[in-house]
Amino acid sequence: MSPRRYQPFYCEENVWHLARDPALAERERVVAFVSNARRLVPLWGQRAAPAPEQPVVWDYHVLLFARGAGWRVLDLDTTIGWDVPLAEYFAATFRVVTGEYAPRFRLIDAEDYVASLATDRSHMLDDAGGYRAPPPEWPAIGEGTNVMRFVDFEDDGVPGEVVDAVTLLRRFG
Repeated sequence: MSPRRYQPFYCEENVWHLARDPALAERERVVAFVSNARRLVPLWGQRAAPAPEQPVVWDYHVLLFARGAGWRVLDLDTTIGWDVPLAEYFAATFRVVTGEYAPRFRLIDAEDYVASLATDRSHMLDDAGGYRAPPPEWPAIGEGTNVMRFVDFEDDGVPGEVVDAVTLLRRFG
């Protein structure tokens, strides 16, 4: 696998580059945006967590699923491991989260994601116009931005299907 591009807090761009990695080209790949109506989704086993046994609460997170020996998760922000079986990743990452904090997923074919994502990184600017986290050194992707449209699970104008965790696990587990 070629060197992975990684910038903390820019998961949508990290996954965009990962989805284009020639080493994964022979594997079926699906991008998954994780969020919920509150845009507060707890994930355990994340680098940004305040402590190893505590979750980080993201407004959204982006993962890549790749079919290998079954479906596997490629998450550049996890501390669980690389290319982890989907069931193992879910058990460690989403623990028992229900109700309004339960994760939902927008599933997008990786090629559709690569072709459609645009981010000028404006979603990462604070009220004063500064970045909340240092931006990647590579150029922004596309023109304008549509990142938050992928996170808006009511928006049918972007690629993908929105499912809950049970549906996702049935389909990919």
